[in-house]
Amino acid sequence: MMPPFELIADHRCLCGEGPLWDNRNKQLYWIDIVRGAINCYSPETGQLQHVNTDQKIGAIGLAESGTIIAALKSGIFQVDLSTGTMVHVLELEPDKPQNRCNDGKCDPAGRFWIGTMSDEGETGQGSLYTLEKDGTFSKKLGGLSISNGLAWDLGNKKFYHIDTPTRQIVAYDYCNESGRISNGIPVVEIAEAEGVPDGMTIDTAGKLWVAHWNGGRVSRWDPGTSKKLQELFLPVSKVTSCTFGGDHMDDLYVTTARIGLSEEEIGNQPLAGATFVFRKIGVQGFPGTRIKNDHYITPYEI
Repeated sequence: MMPPFELIADHRCLCGEGPLWDNRNKQLYWIDIVRGAINCYSPETGQLQHVNTDQKIGAIGLAESGTIIAALKSGIFQVDLSTGTMVHVLELEPDKPQNRCNDGKCDPAGRFWIGTMSDEGETGQGSLYTLEKDGTFSKKLGGLSISNGLAWDLGNKKFYHIDTPTRQIVAYDYCNESGRISNGIPVVEIAEAEGVPDGMTIDTAGKLWVAHWNGGRVSRWDPGTSKKLQELFLPVSKVTSCTFGGDHMDDLYVTTARIGLSEEEIGNQPLAGATFVFRKIGVQGFPGTRIKNDHYITPYEI
């Protein structure tokens, strides 16, 4: 029988997202997009820390040097959680001030992938980029509406991506050496009655775990057969993302949101915006790869 979920802290985000497990320090990081907050939680001590960036935040990554790289509304920043110090290092889409970052992840080679979307709800305005070792951005995809979940397969041959309004997970051929992607083919489609796909992770069996916005669940899929294998339900509708963590990487952490809910809906979903964990779920994930290019960035103060 699947163990029940637990609430990891008495904290509610407006839009919790981007859970990230720090395997070195045994801590969970996640963000609140709307409030611009970076959250850090220690399961061992129960301590919860917040750093406010004062602008919308789309994703974070852990760098080899120990710093946090944050994709914010106004660009890419290095963030020191111990002091709250933020250093602006790069701009992203300065020609599209209406856009913001949305979801990102480090690939197996140590590149930071970052998606964008219109902050005003316009379709087709987003793109997907990688932050290269020379401190420049390489555009991978364009014409996206809500660039979202990312994952790479076990052999580093496939890259999986979600553009939320399409309701699909698309698999691309992936070159780990160059970061090039090609030949996108839909491998999963989420039924309309189950919400839309949001954040995503992969387990050591090569199966994809997908959060359902307005679907109240996380689902597990076989991308080779396009079959749904499992579902974990939560008492909230807006499930945003998931990641594996814990000493044995077999705890599934899940973020959620309460933004856009009416007072009545929040009354019916008092845990909306909380972060949950399903412990020892019977499969394992991978320790996240760290960004390997942060030493190539020359920060400048703003």
